[in-house]
Formats: sequence, C-alpha cells, structure tokens
Amino acid sequence: MTPESARPTIELRVLDERLHQWGLPRYQSAQAAAIDLIACLQAPLRIEPQAPAVLIPTGIALHMNADHLCAMIVARSGLGHKKGLVLGNGTGIVDADYMAECFVSVWNRNPASLADAAITIEPGDRIAQMLFVPVLRPQFTLVSAFSTSSERGLGGFGSTGVGTASA
Repeated sequence: MTPESARPTIELRVLDERLHQWGLPRYQSAQAAAIDLIACLQAPLRIEPQAPAVLIPTGIALHMNADHLCAMIVARSGLGHKKGLVLGNGTGIVDADYMAECFVSVWNRNPASLADAAITIEPGDRIAQMLFVPVLRPQFTLVSAFSTSSERGLGGFGSTGVGTASA
C-alpha cells in the first residue's frame, strides 16, 4: 500500500453549521480507526425500547470519488454495550458515489421491561462511527462447476463445529 492510498483525500461538506461549534467529525485519538458521527438534531430525541429504528442526520456529506473505497457506519461500542443504542441496520454502507447527507439508523435494543430503558439523544451527541475501508470489486466468471475444491467443501452453517479450536 502506498502512502497516498493509505491516506486518500475525501471531500467533506458541512451541511449543519452547528458542527463548527460542536467539533467536526474527527479521529478521537492518534490510532483511532474511525471518526465519530454527531447527531444533528433540532431537539432532544427520546427513543423508546424496541421502537422502530430512527434516522438521525449527521450534518455531513462526503465525496470519496474513488471506486476502491467505501465508508462503513458502525455503532460506538460504549453506547451499544452500556446503553443499548445500536444501529438499526447493523452496519451502514456509504458507497463512494453517494454524495447526499449521511444518516445513522439507530435502534434501542433494551427490553421494554427494563427501568429507564428509553434512550435520549441530544443535539451534538456522538452517536456512531464512520470507518473508511478498501473495496475489492472482483470480476466474476460464470462456471458450471468450481475448478478446485476446499477442505470445507459444501459444509454450511455449523459444519466446522463449536468445540475448542485445536492447534
């Protein structure tokens, strides 16, 4: 990997001017893998447990302009583990040619029976992370049979077992 491909230039448009006060999306430490995304809400948003997922605007748009990149929106580990706020779609993918505002789908996975199970997101809260990853776009060759076999073969779910891995 060349230094240029390890640090591609991505254009970032600020769509919500409050980000200049709250802080633009950035890496929170020298070796952080992802930037934090900020909730650009007009008012606090209360998300009830088990309610349908909600889209939260981030106030930014990107132009990657590179077919070898995409952005992945992933949960912030502390919010998911400690508070129950996870992504409504598991992981969001932002294609390199998407240039509109980025949104985060959030869901409160807490059980409704839990006291204080609702989650309130405040304007300016860091709610998710965006990770930029390389994309491989293979060429497909249609075949009627595979050219070689593998040790696993056609084994599906659970075919490798659940016991302790051996050396």
